[in-house]
Amino acid sequence: MGWIGIGESVRSLNIKQSLFQLITLGMIVSSALMLWKGLICLSGSESPVVVVLSGSMEPGFKKGDILFLHMSNEPIRAGEIVVFKVQGKQIPIVHRVIEVHERQEMGEVDLLTKGDSNPSDDRMLYARGQFWLKRQHIMGRAVGFLPYLGWATIIMTEQPIIKYILLGVLGLLIITSKDERHKFSAAKT
Repeated sequence: MGWIGIGESVRSLNIKQSLFQLITLGMIVSSALMLWKGLICLSGSESPVVVVLSGSMEPGFKKGDILFLHMSNEPIRAGEIVVFKVQGKQIPIVHRVIEVHERQEMGEVDLLTKGDSNPSDDRMLYARGQFWLKRQHIMGRAVGFLPYLGWATIIMTEQPIIKYILLGVLGLLIITSKDERHKFSAAKT
């Protein structure tokens, strides 16, 4: 078989191996996206998982806790913990509903929220001129949580260089990893 034949088989193995790794990476990314979309469908929430970013809900939820959300058509009641988005602000807020005003003639519900450890309600957090939250502001209700696991997200958000290093290392591991099946099939021939 000579040196030229060996070089050709190594080159074709490297191309096959690179394609295999690229397809594997694509499958991992696709699986993660499908899982996320599945959670969206099951929870009824546009964001089924959120991280608590402040201490405003202590002692119930601490900064870094991960919350699982669910959204249904059932009325929201005082005492429930909701995640809401306010016009003009990108980051959702996790707080407790403290007042509910139902206007049955119009079929509307107005909500007032407050962080458990905050001294006053959230009207100062709402958009200018807004005194109540409407149903469309609510992203979901908290139905479960995992303590402290959201710290990885917080650290990567506050220190983006860590996120880029982590992604680079993971990408490098995927690219440089060798498929054991190729070693065995090459050894047999």
